[in-house]
Amino acid sequence: MEQFAWILWIVLGVVLIIAEIFTFGFVLFWFGIGALAAALAGFFGVGFGLQFLIFAIVSIALTVMSRTIFTNYYSHDDENTIKMGVDALPGQIGTVTSASNGVLNEAAVKVYGSTWTAFPIDSSTRLVEGEKVEVVRVQGSSIYVQKTRELPEWRENN
Repeated sequence: MEQFAWILWIVLGVVLIIAEIFTFGFVLFWFGIGALAAALAGFFGVGFGLQFLIFAIVSIALTVMSRTIFTNYYSHDDENTIKMGVDALPGQIGTVTSASNGVLNEAAVKVYGSTWTAFPIDSSTRLVEGEKVEVVRVQGSSIYVQKTRELPEWRENN
């Protein structure tokens, strides 16, 4: 049976490589390559114990190397990500559509076409209808704003 073990390694390798298509990770491919390396060793008459060792070493080495490459070249640091939705709101300029009222100085501010319940960042500031404000942070479904000191150059002409 040991002389035909290389056929089993080939079958295992092909099955693992095909199974990689149906998974989200990128691990089974490397184990499939390791099985094919063990099949090659088995074809040349290497014993089953050494075949398994070759399978394990090749599979683990390729997995570790691919993780290192993916980590180094496809890093996910915050400065390279594009912020979308609510995460993009801080720093944006909005217009007060309804003046402050109530104890908390609640107002309505329109940012990118959406009207938000807004509160001034400091409780003493009153928001006046029509003034420009900058979004400081988002908390739940409300935004906290501060009066803008100056508008960006491209917005002054509008």
